[in-house]
Amino acid sequence: MKEDFYDILGISKGASQAEIKKAYRKKAIEYHPDKNPGDATAEEKFKKAAEAYEILSDPDKKARYDQFGHQAFEGGGGFGGGGMNMDDIFSQFGDIFGGGFGGFGGFGGGRQRTAKGSNLRIRVKLSLEDIANGVDKKIKVKRKVKAPGTTYKTCSTCNGSGQVTRITNTILGRMQTSSPCNVCGGTGQMIDKRPADADAQGLKIVEETVSVKIPPGVEEGMQLKVAGKGNEAPGNGIAGDLLVAIEEKPHTELQREGDNLHYDLYISFSEAALGASKEIDTVSGKVRIKIEEGVQSGKILRLRGKGIPSINGYGRGDLLVHVNVWTPRTLSREQKEFFEKMAKDEHFTPKPESGDKSFFEKVKDMFS
Repeated sequence: MKEDFYDILGISKGASQAEIKKAYRKKAIEYHPDKNPGDATAEEKFKKAAEAYEILSDPDKKARYDQFGHQAFEGGGGFGGGGMNMDDIFSQFGDIFGGGFGGFGGFGGGRQRTAKGSNLRIRVKLSLEDIANGVDKKIKVKRKVKAPGTTYKTCSTCNGSGQVTRITNTILGRMQTSSPCNVCGGTGQMIDKRPADADAQGLKIVEETVSVKIPPGVEEGMQLKVAGKGNEAPGNGIAGDLLVAIEEKPHTELQREGDNLHYDLYISFSEAALGASKEIDTVSGKVRIKIEEGVQSGKILRLRGKGIPSINGYGRGDLLVHVNVWTPRTLSREQKEFFEKMAKDEHFTPKPESGDKSFFEKVKDMFS
């Protein structure tokens, strides 16, 4: 079982964003690789702290974690810090230390920065059928890539180390400090040659078609990550990611509630009294259902397994068919005479039985 994120950072569930950031900074400094060279246990704790901070520092992800725990991210919602390399962690979170891109200063001279390109964000609209079955989407994105013909060379200021060292005299003696090189940004590389259509970093914008695999069961607001399909970084840097936000298209007949679907079925007086066979929509096509004679308005029919698959792979929701008896708004004279006569017939007098549940009981049963 994965360790609780709040326990990893040593904070309570009600901690503020400032407290979360402070706690992460303390843990990251304590277990930083430069401070614990060759210590695999410290490195693992360093990665766990980064994973906890990645989730808890994002209000949306924090809310999902508070409600569902680690299960909320088993479908790909979180990055899983244990699987990231150190450059990824420094790239995403090094800025909170105020020492640049992973340079912590005083911990053995810092480390060379590996530049990472910026992430790209897009929205994808999906039908309920796409969500229920999963779908592969081809999406056109404009991203920065290294322009052909661009070359890089070793930074002449830091000689490729990514760090510059300064020695100052104090009343206590000479003090040596290191910080990221301000010429190359800590990467150890600088532009050598670039074509006319490239920017100052040797990058240019191109349009590419990216294949995005959407798993079944995604929801509105979820975000999927396509690694390495964001903007590229100059030199030997790594590309950013493409973040895909899910948007659900409204369905003409079905309404979604979690993994369950709802369908409003309207039938006539005669169909309610005599019974009927009705065709309805589902996410896997049309199905025919039987309406028993004497059905009451408000009856809920449950079609098990006809809903949306769980994003975590735990079964599938149901389709709940709400039966509504349609009352005609206009009647001919003959029809009115018929219903006036039937109003006096004992068979048309409401006689609810013990098995006929109220609306609130039906709602309670539906969610039980």
